Amino acid sequence: MITIREMDRSEVKRIAEIDRSEHVTTGYVFDGGELRAEVVDWQVPRWPPAGDDFSVEAMIAGIVPVLADGGTMLGAFGEDGMLVGFAVLRYGLAERMAQLDALFVSNGYRRRGIATRLVARIVRLARADGADCLYVSATPSESAVGFYTSQGFRLAEKVNRELYLLEPEDIHMIRSLAY
Repeated sequence: MITIREMDRSEVKRIAEIDRSEHVTTGYVFDGGELRAEVVDWQVPRWPPAGDDFSVEAMIAGIVPVLADGGTMLGAFGEDGMLVGFAVLRYGLAERMAQLDALFVSNGYRRRGIATRLVARIVRLARADGADCLYVSATPSESAVGFYTSQGFRLAEKVNRELYLLEPEDIHMIRSLAY
């Protein structure tokens, strides 16, 4: 049984428990206003403890300011208490727009509804705060883009400049939070 709860800032370092590894064979490029699928061979490893932009240290450095600014981090915990998934919500990305800042589920726990449950909680929190839409800058993999599409996200007609400059290869998507 997986339990989802809000995480305290002091628990952020627990993201090291996540195994983000995967083998990606289809990636996407945003080209001429449309997504174009490409055959790729990306071996995505676990996060190293430190040393690059995709390390535990770098992830924590990105999450802490969001939480310090009032954001929320949700964790999905296995029966053994291990963190197997998490999501971070940034409020006030723009007027009436929140951001799904991070969403990860450990390899071995995917396709069990954990990410769907995390997104559902994030949506409720964003709506309760008055947001009309939720923005995500998605990894350009088939699994990420396909998941977000299944959750009602669509290509952003207007990308957030700040996020685009940080992650120009990501697929920028928005979900309406209207009922």
